[in-house]
Amino acid sequence: MAVLVTGGTGFIGSHAVVELIEDGRDVVILDNLSNSKECVLDRIEKITGKRPAFRKVDLLDMEGVRGVFREFPEIDCVIHFAGLKAVGESVAKPMLYYHNNLTGTLNLCHAMEEAGVRRIVFSSSATVYGKPDSVPIREDFPLRTTNPYGETKLMIERILSDITVAYPEWSVSILRYFNPIGAHVSGLIGEDPKGIPNNLLPYITKVAGGKLPCLSVYGNDYNTHDGTGVRDYIHVVDLAKAHLCALDRAAKVKGIEYFNIGTGNGYSVLDIVAAYEKATGIKINYKIVDRRPGDIDECYADPAKAKELLGWEAQYGIERMCEDSARWQKLNPDGYGE
Repeated sequence: MAVLVTGGTGFIGSHAVVELIEDGRDVVILDNLSNSKECVLDRIEKITGKRPAFRKVDLLDMEGVRGVFREFPEIDCVIHFAGLKAVGESVAKPMLYYHNNLTGTLNLCHAMEEAGVRRIVFSSSATVYGKPDSVPIREDFPLRTTNPYGETKLMIERILSDITVAYPEWSVSILRYFNPIGAHVSGLIGEDPKGIPNNLLPYITKVAGGKLPCLSVYGNDYNTHDGTGVRDYIHVVDLAKAHLCALDRAAKVKGIEYFNIGTGNGYSVLDIVAAYEKATGIKINYKIVDRRPGDIDECYADPAKAKELLGWEAQYGIERMCEDSARWQKLNPDGYGE
């Protein structure tokens, strides 16, 4: 039996593939390499001693997706990471995001049903909660997105829910991520954003490495302990391990379940800056700039359900997240390169 991992050469996907292989599972990666590089496969093999099967296929290519299931009949479950994920870009290019993320997922589900594969873990996001009425956020909170990227995540959740109603043999696990950061302890795989990073830690590491002059902190007048936005940051390896727990749970339970994957701790932007400085001894220059539209005061998880039903909880603290991010940046100042 094997696990199909869509988007398996990306930041989170590559870490999940490492955990799957180290857990003794066979892996097939499907990725179009639109936001990742094929050399990640070499890094995965160096870490694990095993090279996963890889097919360069776009989920928008229905026949290509079907072909992967025909070529690997041993696939019996799917972890679905593939999709466009930049909030700002989704606002500028909504049609691209709806077409890519929704059509790609529908093609995947069609191919799964045709192949008799009915177990899937979906990479969702805390963005489906929009601006929460209170924190910590539970899975039963109202769902209300604020951008097209978040809307595609919520729409896919609804599609998968409807599938489980029509096809009761399906098992679907929805993982709503908070803010993944960090990197593998080896320093061989990590986050490699194109251009100026959208996320906080990659931005900080590029400032620390001299690639960017200073960190822009968007607003210092939020209703938080230091005025900067508070978020729940989770180590990417902890996040990757949650997928293995979700796969095992989905093997026993039919229907659909939803899980918050976070630490349950909120850290402000300046808390992260201070933690990074402490972990590395490098001073991070920053400047306060205007808020970004749509940003909220604070957002962090109540992860109790994942602990109770998946047997999963985060193991790594913020210092370890910063240490591993710094190691990745030091060993790979240009990311994966060209």
